[in-house]
Formats: sequence, structure tokens, C-alpha cells
Amino acid sequence: MEMFPVKLKSLTTVLAATLCFATAGAGLAQDSAPPVAKVTAATPPPKLIVAISVDQFSADLFAEYRSHYTGGLARLASGVVFPAGYQSHGATETCPGHSTILTGNHPAHTGIIANNYFDLSVARSDKRVYCAEDETVPDTSSGGGKYAASVNHLMVPTLGDLMKARDPKAQIVSVAGKDRAAIMMGGRKADELMWLFPGGLTSYRGTTLSPVAQQASSAIAAAIGQARPAMDLPADCASHDIAIPIDKGGTVGTGRFQRDGGDFRRFMASPEADGAVLAAGAALRAARKLGEGSTTDLLILGLSATDYIGHSTGTEGAEMCIQMHALDQQLGDFFARLDATGIDYAVVLTADHGGHDLPERNRQNAWPAAERVDAALDPEAMGKAVAEKLGLPQPLLYGDGPFGDMYLSKALTPAQRKAALAELVARYRAHRQVEAVVTGEELANHPISKRSPDVWTLMDKLRASYNAQRSGDFIVVLKPRVTPIPESGLGYVATHGSVWDYDRRVPILFWRKGLTAFEQPNAVMTVDIMPTLAALIDLPVDAAKIDGRCLDLLSGPESSCRP
Repeated sequence: MEMFPVKLKSLTTVLAATLCFATAGAGLAQDSAPPVAKVTAATPPPKLIVAISVDQFSADLFAEYRSHYTGGLARLASGVVFPAGYQSHGATETCPGHSTILTGNHPAHTGIIANNYFDLSVARSDKRVYCAEDETVPDTSSGGGKYAASVNHLMVPTLGDLMKARDPKAQIVSVAGKDRAAIMMGGRKADELMWLFPGGLTSYRGTTLSPVAQQASSAIAAAIGQARPAMDLPADCASHDIAIPIDKGGTVGTGRFQRDGGDFRRFMASPEADGAVLAAGAALRAARKLGEGSTTDLLILGLSATDYIGHSTGTEGAEMCIQMHALDQQLGDFFARLDATGIDYAVVLTADHGGHDLPERNRQNAWPAAERVDAALDPEAMGKAVAEKLGLPQPLLYGDGPFGDMYLSKALTPAQRKAALAELVARYRAHRQVEAVVTGEELANHPISKRSPDVWTLMDKLRASYNAQRSGDFIVVLKPRVTPIPESGLGYVATHGSVWDYDRRVPILFWRKGLTAFEQPNAVMTVDIMPTLAALIDLPVDAAKIDGRCLDLLSGPESSCRP
């Protein structure tokens, strides 16, 4: 079976034949559709909400390719558009970002401060904790796929959780490329929650997938197992087709997503991964009849390919250009299948964070100061140097990389801790690549900002990611365009995670049939999405328990933000 040919054929279309969902629910459609009624404040809630996160889909990428979209992204770009959306916090990583989208809360309140943090009190020898794991499960560790996936670290309810609390008949389904995306958006009450793995789809330990999910899993596994030829390069991608040499040999920038059968890593770093999630989501919608019942249902889709491609090849090569075309096409195919059902559905699309290009290409493209981080900033190396100077026990310092949260050993006396903190902070601040070092004590005394996110100070950004129970003793901030990867190699050349706007800014797009289109250029936040959707379905939300606010989706004097 041809799973992904050379041309930009949508995997949702190919899997449709296998999963038999192409016409499921089509009986709801009408031969001659009535005129579209304008959505007003009196319009009943939609029957289905589709919440989509495109991992690493920065506002810069959206703007760069907006004029080229002809499919699903074109539809969304002609709806209610907030081009200046913000993941307003400082730790712009996948897990924190996804935790904001459907909770209405900053990471400071969701508790998801980073992809990985350190808890030196855990019983196991591995003190690093993955954001979406249960570290109390015996014989587990935070990396290498040896953790037990869990929602336990999320401290607040999601939109789906609140929908379920109001009406248990509401159905919540969450499907993503990454477990942390499915979990942080799906919450605790999802009826089905799953993510991609080498065998197709999987979920929490001990969970048996539904028959339709198993069928989708088998089809996806077959696609992974099949070799893929190189894809064609769209004509408007030619200007991106430039080879960029990287440190450890080889080049990026001219890839076409060719891979061997069974190569899951390359499958994930290709348009195939998003096609698989969209196909599975469409199949589960049809099987569960989401949007066809008496209440509003929620379908959550986490599309991860853009992030894997950004990490593997950067944001400005031919690879990302092909991905933007494919994503647009696949979303268009997915929406067409929803249209055929006749269901009244609303869509929101955003991203968990932005991203920026690899420094080697940045230096060619008008940013000559772009560089890779100095390996001396690694917490293990820095901690060893300070411990030897001060005669302190080792290991002294824990961190997940050369920036972000840093944790001092619990074996120190108060006097040793004070001396170590002073020396470490001074050394980091003295480094030419470091913008700032802020202590946990300083952040704890700084209020969470209520101002527009485009004018937040560095302290405001860091405070929105700071949680006293989980954050580090101090936080290191690198200067703009310093990539926190000391050496690039095939598969990992660029990243995100900084406080700078190229990592914070994301599009926030809403669409519903009959909704009058408009564009609002003012800065808004991803924490605003949950209360906006809640208002759309008349779901009360306690404003005192969230950081976001409702965004009015109605053009003119009426408001969708009901009291």
C-alpha cells in the first residue's frame, strides 16, 4: 500500500481507505446546503470543538508562509486571527506550552515549568523528572522511554475536565505525536488519549486502546514500516533549497524526507507524523460520533512534525517549506471530512512555542552574531569547577542544559549553600553569552504580570514559569540567538526554550462556519484560549482561578464573552 508518495498527498486520505472513515457520518450532510447563518451572541454553542496545537509553529513561520496557504491553514487564516499570540512565559518548551493552551494558566500555576526539572528528594537515583511521568513507579527513569507516562504533575484542570464536570456525557478525545502534548491538553478526564510510538499508537501503561484506535494504530505502524521515497519540492520552496554544513559532518536544508522502512525518528520528523494524527483523530471522531450528541464534545490534536523538523533541519530550509505545504494540505483534507458530516464545529489552532533557525544559516541570513553555546556553561562542568574551588561535595549543580533552571545539591550546609550560590551566580553572570541570572528568591517576590505580554520584562517572563515547588534555585538566561546546543549533528541542529520573542510568539486562529472574519493585531496569550472556548459553549469559569481572559470572537458591538 502506498502510504506517502513523492507528491504532497495527504496521509489522511491514504489512511481513510484503511480505516473506513472517509464517509463516516456523511449521512448528516445535505445535497444542497442552506445559506450559512451568521454567528451572533444568540447562536447556540457548536457541537464540537477541535483544538489543534502545531508544535513549534511560530508566528514568524505563520507570517512567512501565509500567502502560500491554499488549504486548511488558508481557511483558518481567513477566520478570526490573532497573529500576535504569545506563550508569554519564559520557559518556551513543549510541555509548559501545551499546559497553557486548554487550562488558561501560566506554567507558574499549571506546575509544568519545563520539559524536565530536578527533584532531589525523589527516591530513585535519577533525580531528573520528566514533566509527564510518574516518578514513583518502580524501575523507571526520566529518559530513554523508560518512564511511566502520567498527568500527575499537572496542577490545574483542563477545558475537557471542566466540560466533563458539567456534563459527563461530553466526550473528550486527545491524540498527538508526543505524549506530553496529548496529556497536557487532554487532562485527567479524557475518554481516549493516545500518542504516536514505533508500533503506531499507545497510551498510559495498562490502557487498552479502543477497537478503532487499534485499527488506526495498525495502519500507522504499517506506514512506519514502509520505506518512503523523496518528496517533490514545491516550486516556491526553491529559494530555501540551500545546503548548510553542520559541525559533525553532513548538511541540512535540502532534505526531501526520504527514509528507510521502520525508521521511526525520521517518520516523526516528516509530514507523515501529522497525517497519522489527523487520520486517527478523524477515525475516532466518526467512531464515537463526536459532535452528534446532545452536548458539545472536544477533539484535541497535537501535531508534532513541525517541531521535529525544526530541531533536525532548522526553520528556514527546504524541509520546513515542504512541511508548511503538507500541513496546510492535510488540515484542508481533515476539515473537508468534518464539513461532510454537517456538524457545527469550531476550531482553534495555536502552538506550544515558537522557534528559531540554526546559527549556521542565521549567520548567512543577516544575523552574523548568531552562535552556539559555550560548553563551559553546562551545569555539570560549572558545578565541578565551583565545587573544587570551594571544597564542596560533588555533584554540586543539577540542570537540564546550559540554561534554564539550576538546582543546588541538598547535601550542602546553609553556609555552603550561600557560598556556592554566590559563586555560581557570579560565574554565570560574567559569561559573555549570558543575558541574566535570576534567583528563585527574586522570582518568588515578583508578582505575575497583568500587562500585555508584548511589554513584559525579563522578570515577568521568568515569573510566569516559576513555581516554588519545582523551579530551580536560580535561572540562567542566554543572550538572543545563542543556540543552547554546543555542537550540531544530524538530527539536532536547532531548538527553542528562550525568553525571546522568536520563541514566545505564536499565531492564535479561530474558525467556525458563519463567524465573521476579522484580524486583531494586538498581543494576546495562549492562556486566553480556554476561557474563550468556555464562553463559546456557555461553560462557567472562575476568573480568579485562571490567568487568561476571554477573547471576543464577534466583530462589532456584540460579544462572544458572555457574563
